[in-house]
This record gives sequence, C-alpha cells and structure tokens, in this order.
Amino acid sequence: MGSLAAVLRHPDDLYPLLKLKMASRQAEKQIPPEPHWAFCYSMLHKVSRSFALVIQQLGTDLRNAVCIFYLVLRALDTVEDDTSIPTDVKVPILIAFHRHVYDREWHFSCGTKEYKVLMDQFHHVSTAFLELGKGYQDAIEDITKRMGAGMAKFICKEVESIDDYDEYCYYVAGLVGLGLSKLFYASGTEDLAPDSLSNSMGLFLQKTNIIRDYLEDINEIPKCRMFWPREIWSKYVNKLEDLKYEENSDKAVQCLNDMVTNALMHVEDCLKYMSALRDHAIFRFCAIPQIMAIGTLALCYNNIEVFRGVVKMRRGLTAKVIDRTNNMTDVYLAFYDFSNILKPKINKNDPNATKTLSRVEAIQKACMDSGVLNKRFVKVSKFYKQLSYFSSYWPLFSLTSLPPEQASSRITTIFNLLPGPSIVRPIKCLP
Repeated sequence: MGSLAAVLRHPDDLYPLLKLKMASRQAEKQIPPEPHWAFCYSMLHKVSRSFALVIQQLGTDLRNAVCIFYLVLRALDTVEDDTSIPTDVKVPILIAFHRHVYDREWHFSCGTKEYKVLMDQFHHVSTAFLELGKGYQDAIEDITKRMGAGMAKFICKEVESIDDYDEYCYYVAGLVGLGLSKLFYASGTEDLAPDSLSNSMGLFLQKTNIIRDYLEDINEIPKCRMFWPREIWSKYVNKLEDLKYEENSDKAVQCLNDMVTNALMHVEDCLKYMSALRDHAIFRFCAIPQIMAIGTLALCYNNIEVFRGVVKMRRGLTAKVIDRTNNMTDVYLAFYDFSNILKPKINKNDPNATKTLSRVEAIQKACMDSGVLNKRFVKVSKFYKQLSYFSSYWPLFSLTSLPPEQASSRITTIFNLLPGPSIVRPIKCLP
C-alpha cells in the first residue's frame, strides 16, 4: 500500500490509504460465488486493482458488463502485445476474436503471468459473457470486432504520422470509450454520448500510457514495440530507441514534451464528456482515470526519468484521487491543480513551449469558466471533517516529529487497527 517512506514525506496520504485498503478488502468480499464470475472478478483484481475498486460502485448488471468488456479487451490486447506470436498466427486471431467470445471452449495460450492465466482459462469469460443481456453482448461484440481489425492493421503497419497515431489510439482506446458509452446507454442510466467525446476520453488515457511506458515498450523482448509517431520523434533523433541513451537526454526531453503537448489536446473534450454524466457511480468510474492521466502527464513533462525507469503517481496520491473524486467540482479542481504543476516546468527554450503553454492555459480557462474554483476552501474544510472519523486514534497520526524507526512502527500500528491481516511490515530504516 505505498512505501512507508512516501507516507512519511506525505502524512496526509495516510487517511486516503486507509480508506483504500478497507475498500479493497470490501471489494474482495463481493466476488460472486459462481466459478466463472469468481474467476472474472478475481482476475480483474489481479490485472487492475484500482479499476476493480472503482467498478464495484456500478449497479450489478452494468458492473458485470463492464467487467467482461474489460477482460475481453484485455485478452485481445494480450494477443496483440505478445511479440513472440508470428504475424500469420496473430492477425487471424485478432480479426476473429469477436466470435471467440461466444465459444465456451475457445482459449489461446499466450502472454505471461496473470495474462497467461486469463488466456488459458478464457472459457470462464465466455461463459459470463453469454449470461449478459443482449444489449450488452451486442455492444461488446461490436467494439471487439472493430478493435481486433484495427489492431491487425497496425501489426503490419508502423505508426508514421500523427494521423496514424490518432488512428491507432482510436482502435485500441477510443473504441473503449465508445463501447463504455454504449454500455452506459444500454443500462438506461445515461444518454448516448457523442462519438467524438467518447473517443477523446480513450485517446487521452492511451496517449498518457504510451508516453509513460516508453522504456518498457522499447525494451520489449523479443521485439520492441514502437507507438510514438515518427512524425514527432524524427524531429529529435534518427531512431526511436535513441531517446533512451544518455547522450540524447536533451533531445529526448524535447520529444517527450512534444508528445505530452499532443495528448493535452483531448482534455477539453474529456471535461465536456464528464460534465454531461448524471449517474454518480458512472461519473466516478470515468473521472478517476482521467484525473490520474493528467496527474501522470504533469509528472512526465520535462522529466528525463521517463527514459530511465518508471514514472507514476505515488500510491498515496492515487488514494486521494479515488477518495475525493465525487463531482465535477473535484474534477475541475484536480485538472486545474495538475496543470498548475505542469505549467512552471515549461522551458521557454523548448521547441513546443508556446503550444504547450497555450494548451495548458486553455485547460485552466475551461476549469475557471466552470465557476467552481472558488469552492476550493469548502473542499479543504470537508476533508478535515473526514479526518474526524479517526479522532480516537489521533495521537497515532503525529508522525512528523518522530524518528524514522518510531514513525514506521506507528504507521504499522495504524494499519493493524483495520480488520484482517496487515500488509504493512515494520522496516529497519527509512531514507
């Protein structure tokens, strides 16, 4: 649940982390007893714990549909990602995948770790899929068919232009946005959102992941995966893999900033999409990943560490986002705050500085025009009221004046107050 060192540096992360731990345990208790549904929800917890938490808030029918939609697309993505599968084998599977979801006997061994388990036991997913309502099945089949065809296209095609980049992201993520909008509509809780806005919701998340995962993708064995468009990276280096070498650090950061600037173009559409949602659970389901994306871009921008290792939001900050995202006021505040973190990092000598600044200011204007930013102090006051839940344990929260050994022990004590086994262990020293 996040490193103890991070909690010591950010003690206000502790309460949201506690809530996240309790929510995680509660979600695990809600796994259905039927073998196929138990497999699906258990697998969901393994491949995406944060997604598994947020999905629990949805109504039962919609929750089941979204769970299966996610696992079907995750399985499809596992086939695409496995660079050991020959192209002449991979392409037909991708194209026919929408038919495999109707076959209780179909499976295909590929991927690694939990993804291999998903593929080996895909019959559980197919069995659960066949129990969904017809409207949900049709939406999932349609998106799976279109996504599989798009993935197959880009197996044999490089991402050359920015148009190619947008097209690839449409196939692998924009269609997810369209599919979710269809599922929300089929549930009877939301109007059908415009395709352009649904597409932007997916593209913003996908482009963030592509930026953050540069090093993992370029080092993929046996064959690297390259999703950054040549039209962008060729302005800075001769080969995409050159960005990871230390001698190209300055050019790498400039290229990175170019990529982040491209991703920011989708933010205003995302804000429009979220502002139209009526159902609170669906709103949170959509909003939390979007806030995580803008937070991740704020961390990645102008950050050479993207080419050295993993750059991601700390666990405590993630817990805060999950805990505090309840309405559009929270969304506008988060987007404004994260854009404020990114803004001072813009170097006037960066080739795209003017464009980046323009996009950041457009985001901030959209947030200001909402008229909710003056409610910031109400939000802060509400947070401190939430802390009163732990008033009986308040002395335990006084961490900053303690030596690392004692602070570590105290945090362990706090986690052990919760029901169930503690996942925090005392540590001998902290930096």
